[in-house]
Amino acid sequence: MPHAREIVAFLDDLLDPGAFADYGPNGLQVPGRDEVRRIATGVSASLELFERAATGGADLVLVHHGLFWDKAPRALSPPAAARLRALLGADMNLVAYHLPLDAHPEVGNNALLATGLGAAGHRPFAEHGGRAVGVAADFGADGVEATDLFARVRELTGRDPLVFADGPDRVRSLGIVSGGAAGDLDTAIAAGLDGFLTGEPSEPAMTAAREARVHFIAAGHYATETFGVRRVGELLAERFGVAHEFIDVPNPV
Repeated sequence: MPHAREIVAFLDDLLDPGAFADYGPNGLQVPGRDEVRRIATGVSASLELFERAATGGADLVLVHHGLFWDKAPRALSPPAAARLRALLGADMNLVAYHLPLDAHPEVGNNALLATGLGAAGHRPFAEHGGRAVGVAADFGADGVEATDLFARVRELTGRDPLVFADGPDRVRSLGIVSGGAAGDLDTAIAAGLDGFLTGEPSEPAMTAAREARVHFIAAGHYATETFGVRRVGELLAERFGVAHEFIDVPNPV
């Protein structure tokens, strides 16, 4: 039966959090029981997630968005305290990885999005703090029809994306940065890509995409960030012989 520190050590080695200038701590955020039989994964730390994980008998919860952020108040708010009580009361470990779980070339959100959309390959794209966190997906010399790409996004994420369809009829290259990365549209334009996919839109995106004649796709912050944490949970189950459950707490944003 694996120890929590073995799992965290494996994740630190896999995701290399020290290579990123992130917005909060990566790795173990709240310690719990030593032995791990069951892991729950989810996108964002929330009371609902923790309560459902505890009901399911989880010993460790792995999330993309953790409890602690650099610019957050140092004093606990009542909701933050309730989340901690749920964790500590169930003696569950909380482990979180943010940018490392976006950037990984195999189990990261952006690589999995590229693969799920049928890209022939992808390369690192969009540096933050000196490290690429996104991917530029390659759809080959013939590309894919833009309307087909939009349909693939809808099917993969399970929601209707916001699309500014101002790019070419066939898409050969697509920048992908999950979550709240609308600002990287400019990076995609500068790189000469045919389109850009992220989670949340921004007000300037429509005009910027139209004038640069590229596609802009916003498929949901939550919806674009379910992939990495779920895949890592599956990987942990395979490697350590533990049970794994992805807990979906849908968010329309």
